[in-house]
Amino acid sequence: MPHLFRLLRDKKISINPKSLARIIFLIQSSFWSSIFATLEKVAYSRKIDETKLPDDPVFIIGHWRTGSTFLHQMMSKDPNLVTPTLFQVAVPDSFLVSYKYHRPLFNAVVSKSRPMDNVKLGMDEPQEDEYAIYRLTRFSPLEELVFPNKKEYFLLNQDSYYPDENNQEIWEEKLGRYVKKIHFRYNKTIVFKNPFNSFRIPLLLHQFPKARFILLCRHPYAVIPSTINMWNIVQKQNCLNQNSHEPIMTEVTQVMKKMYQKIQHDFQMIPEEQKIILKYEDLENDPEKQIEQLYKHLSLQNSDEFKTRLNHFLDEVKNYKKNTFYLSDEQKHIISTELSEYMIVHGYSS
Repeated sequence: MPHLFRLLRDKKISINPKSLARIIFLIQSSFWSSIFATLEKVAYSRKIDETKLPDDPVFIIGHWRTGSTFLHQMMSKDPNLVTPTLFQVAVPDSFLVSYKYHRPLFNAVVSKSRPMDNVKLGMDEPQEDEYAIYRLTRFSPLEELVFPNKKEYFLLNQDSYYPDENNQEIWEEKLGRYVKKIHFRYNKTIVFKNPFNSFRIPLLLHQFPKARFILLCRHPYAVIPSTINMWNIVQKQNCLNQNSHEPIMTEVTQVMKKMYQKIQHDFQMIPEEQKIILKYEDLENDPEKQIEQLYKHLSLQNSDEFKTRLNHFLDEVKNYKKNTFYLSDEQKHIISTELSEYMIVHGYSS
């Protein structure tokens, strides 16, 4: 609650019916969250303290729109794994006690699918954890998405992926407690999916030395326009001032280049048996084979029950239609020039 009021006090907010409605929703949500967080501390604090922090979660990383959601959904069908849900990342400080109280509201307000790609959405569906990280640690570029302070792509000159040295210990403590809560609840290997974590490999390895990393890659001709479309929609839904900026192709391409340069450098820190690179095109063409190779390399148990559940899921989504985007020759030239090294390394033609 105090953090929300600080943001509302310090950030520029455009007063209009849409923003007022969202602010009212955020205030009441924060109020109830504070109450439930207190109740959760009373009921579970000692048990969470006694829970051992797992050192081997799985992190799915890579740029947005590279198929990480598809992989996350598939791995969520594994009975030996657990993926944080939309509810658990939206209410990270009280999900152990507040689920049954929040469920009617969530079911009423949460869309049945994501607006940018019609992927299934629901409070129990797997979701990326960046919102939980922001709610708990206050370090995330998401703040600039909601409260942009300049007319540029909010990720273009971003430095809040990572806490500074004075706050790293606090960041790790907050994230660690969140991970312990999920581990306490399920006692299974946790699979996180979060493109922002692509910039945090050293920090995550420090806290989780046996963590496994899955890097998703996809042809940038598909990634860049899809990313632009995604952020346009997400920012329109969440921005609370008039500084929102529709990212242009050169900006998104520059950020993708920066991300993969960072990954290429940091990936060398990870032991071979704890990392793997998957191409979306291969995952789409033969998901069962790619999952089998992935599990074998990362020493994950590929059970018969998982194979059955996975086949059922793949049958459900077999008619899913992806968005398609047109690129001019000039736009292709911009992308292939800026991302030439990425395309060569991962075998993509211009």
